[in-house]
Amino acid sequence: MAEIRRITIFYFSGTGNSKGVASWFCEFAVKKDIQCQLIDISKIDDSVFDIIDSNTLIGIISPVHGFSFPKITLDFIRNFPKGKNRIILMNTRGGMKIGNHVTQGLTGIAFMLSSFILVQKGYKIIGQIPFDMPSNWISIHPALNEKTVLFLHKKNYERVKKHSDKILSGKKDFAAYRNIIQDILISPISLAYYFAGRFFFAKSYYASNDCNNCGLCIKQCPVKAIEDTGNRPFWTFKCESCMKCMSICPKKAIETTHGLWLVAGILCSTIVSALLYKVALVNIDSALFKIALFSFIYIILIGIAYKIQHFLLKYKLIGKLISYTSLTHYKFWGRYKSVRDDKWK
Repeated sequence: MAEIRRITIFYFSGTGNSKGVASWFCEFAVKKDIQCQLIDISKIDDSVFDIIDSNTLIGIISPVHGFSFPKITLDFIRNFPKGKNRIILMNTRGGMKIGNHVTQGLTGIAFMLSSFILVQKGYKIIGQIPFDMPSNWISIHPALNEKTVLFLHKKNYERVKKHSDKILSGKKDFAAYRNIIQDILISPISLAYYFAGRFFFAKSYYASNDCNNCGLCIKQCPVKAIEDTGNRPFWTFKCESCMKCMSICPKKAIETTHGLWLVAGILCSTIVSALLYKVALVNIDSALFKIALFSFIYIILIGIAYKIQHFLLKYKLIGKLISYTSLTHYKFWGRYKSVRDDKWK
């Protein structure tokens, strides 16, 4: 394999996990006198491709959402110009700490789908490497404490050194193959998340009464999914659930509306039951059809309910009641915060 002299790493990052791994990879590359450039996918300019020659090693790293790359990353890969460069794919998955061990997440179809698209464009995949960085999806679990976050950063820094040494010495590295069977088995979930699940989560974020309309979440959203409605932020279906808004809000005013999920779920189940057994007058046994119908109706309901909730939030008493139904409202749930390298290095 030809010697590597230059590397360009494209990254998408919400709370900083993927950016951190990309930065560490660059750090080890520079120590080997290899030129390294970091480019944020959410701020990319097409002109950047004009300065990447065919000898440059390209790295692409992004978090995994619903066992696949988020839409912004997949769109970037689909729009990637044709070329013959070598490419290394990396991702950050939800890692946890048990004792002195890091629990492994799952990549799903992220690498398989991306590799297929890029190979069709002429590229050569030389690596697929997952990193189990701290899970930041506090919509579904409490935030990890700082001690755990520090531990996971340190462990992944060591892993980045190990894998970067291998790649930058000219070898291939397909560490992701160790989980290939599990990734294939959960692929249906990846598809379900892309076509339905991500829309559920997109309509789960709202600004509580603590919001002071500073506009930071709107300005910093990497996919421009948050709109200014004049009185408080409004999340659209374009939201990628990258959790950046929740992690940077100075007032910790952004919460997940778990209560809305519950209400919409009960209404949806009632409507689906009526459609299947009363309106249709037939007993449809297809589980796939039932899931598809539930998802379709649920997305419609969640969109309507979210607008109603957004309107009602202007009344402080109702706003308080809505916040009480959100687990993210309570201090014990916490907020995910990435940590500076100087805290653990």
